[in-house]
Amino acid sequence: MQNLQNELIELLKHEDNLVVDNQLNKNKIIEAALKVEPFLISLLIKNETFKKHFFQEVENVLVFDKINFQRFVNNKSFLPDSYTAFKNKIGLAINDDTVDNFIKTKNDVVLVWPHKDCVLEGGQTKEDQKRNEIFWNETLAPDSVDRLLDAKAFTNFKRYDKKGEHKITEFKGDENLILKGNNLLVLSSLLKTHRGKIKLIYIDPPYNTGGDTFMYNDSFNHSSWLTFMKNRLLIAKELLHPEGSIFIQIDDFEDAYLKVLMDELFKPENFRNKITWKRRGGSANPKNRLNNVVDYILWYSKNENFTFHTPFTIDDPNTKKYIKERFTNVDENGRKFMKSPLQSPNPRPNLMYDYKGFKTPKNGWSISEEKMKEWDAEGKLWFPDDKEKNINRKIYLDEYSGQPVSSLWTDISVINPMSKERGEFEGGQKPEALLHRIIEMVTDEGDYVLDFFVGSGTTCATAHKMNRKYIGVEQLNYIEPIPVQRIIDVTKGDEAGISKKVNWQGGGTFVYAELLEYNQYFVNKIQEAKTKENIIAIWSEMQDKAFISYQFDKDIFNNSLEAFKTASIETMQHYLIEILDKNQLYVNFSEIEDKSFNVSEEDKALNYSFYNIK
Repeated sequence: MQNLQNELIELLKHEDNLVVDNQLNKNKIIEAALKVEPFLISLLIKNETFKKHFFQEVENVLVFDKINFQRFVNNKSFLPDSYTAFKNKIGLAINDDTVDNFIKTKNDVVLVWPHKDCVLEGGQTKEDQKRNEIFWNETLAPDSVDRLLDAKAFTNFKRYDKKGEHKITEFKGDENLILKGNNLLVLSSLLKTHRGKIKLIYIDPPYNTGGDTFMYNDSFNHSSWLTFMKNRLLIAKELLHPEGSIFIQIDDFEDAYLKVLMDELFKPENFRNKITWKRRGGSANPKNRLNNVVDYILWYSKNENFTFHTPFTIDDPNTKKYIKERFTNVDENGRKFMKSPLQSPNPRPNLMYDYKGFKTPKNGWSISEEKMKEWDAEGKLWFPDDKEKNINRKIYLDEYSGQPVSSLWTDISVINPMSKERGEFEGGQKPEALLHRIIEMVTDEGDYVLDFFVGSGTTCATAHKMNRKYIGVEQLNYIEPIPVQRIIDVTKGDEAGISKKVNWQGGGTFVYAELLEYNQYFVNKIQEAKTKENIIAIWSEMQDKAFISYQFDKDIFNNSLEAFKTASIETMQHYLIEILDKNQLYVNFSEIEDKSFNVSEEDKALNYSFYNIK
């Protein structure tokens, strides 16, 4: 925010009375903006930063956003109220700008909540770790948001196959990737390499129940979760292929809010289904509610035209019952079949024809005469004795794919954790069979699948066995011992999950890499410190190497260091983390040549290769 204000001061300081004593004359500037004065518009539009943030292209014409510019100029720096337009309100409103106009009778609505107009980084390295998050307002602090979301550098590159770990020297651009780091920052980095390429995004995010891994922020826990999701989903949408789909697994705690948010971000017409997955039996006995045995999966496509392969199943109880009741006929070769009507339920004047003495049904046939002859030649027609009756199609049981899958999935169960058939990594929160169905529905071999809450690695393991490309992202420290190791086992030909179903024999490769830390290195050390002496030693290192908030005065703090030592370890840790510049937690790719970051020549070369920059 301060950097952008300084840039505006530099831009306007030679204009009459717009800058006084090196401070913005806000009233004068806002008056000129509201009048759309040509001299001001000319100055702003020639500056790339202000052009990006305060002009929108409408039918090849740049239009000045004077409302957002007014908010920016009027911002009271560093006051909490300046960071969100929505304050302490949550509910349905007519639009984002009229936050006091809550819904009454209008049809077009959006969900508003505290900090909706902000970017929440959501940093976490341990499951039990909480921290107070920074909310960067998209209008009031655009330079901070830009810096936060700038493509990051990676390090610790490794390539894995069934023979183990190998050194990587360059990227071809089609690698399977497992990336460690804050998923917001990884996603924004992937925009540089995979924008519009991802055919399927599947995520099983934290459900924000208080008992899961969503440990972010403070009293706005519910609102923080919505901001957390919105930030990531906006980038995810840009990563999606035009014919791509996104599936989000959720429970009933945030389900309704997520649905409204997804309608806003992806548009209601691109909502495909709310899938209900029966994932457990009824053994639990909650005290004051019915036992919940399902999760929900919200499915949206990026556009109305999308790739879809209708799935069928013969394993669920309903289909087995259907087979038993319908496949009651046997032909001369002993093959079971069922009869399926060929008359059209609706008038089909273009399909009115007699066939072998059988008259056209009232509404016509449901297939062409050419198809009728084809099925007849293949022995797939059943002719009744009475010519007044209708011809039927024979559907043979040995060629039957099953019933089309509905939005109620009762046939995919989480395998008992004590069962020998589970395999070391099968199951967890979801079985490979669940991901197999989703991947099969909307992708083809070679398509990209993305999961940015990779967890135990089920999505990537399943995609690997199905010959899809994949990217998995996880920021928690279990990424190498669990999902990475799981996919190493997949390359070796593991027998868990869908391996038998797809005849998996092993093979393939993937690349592992981590976001290159800078201030995050100090965050980790502070969190791991056990004594006050450790913390003071870290502070000594921070003074020489860390990026510290420009609002913080090191000299004043050092003069009070003895008083600082009297605080509790927890208070000392919290304070040192607070003074770190949160926009320097990781090294930006654009700054890897800066000697301050001490990036190795090997990492530089691999980052240039990853981002395909010669």
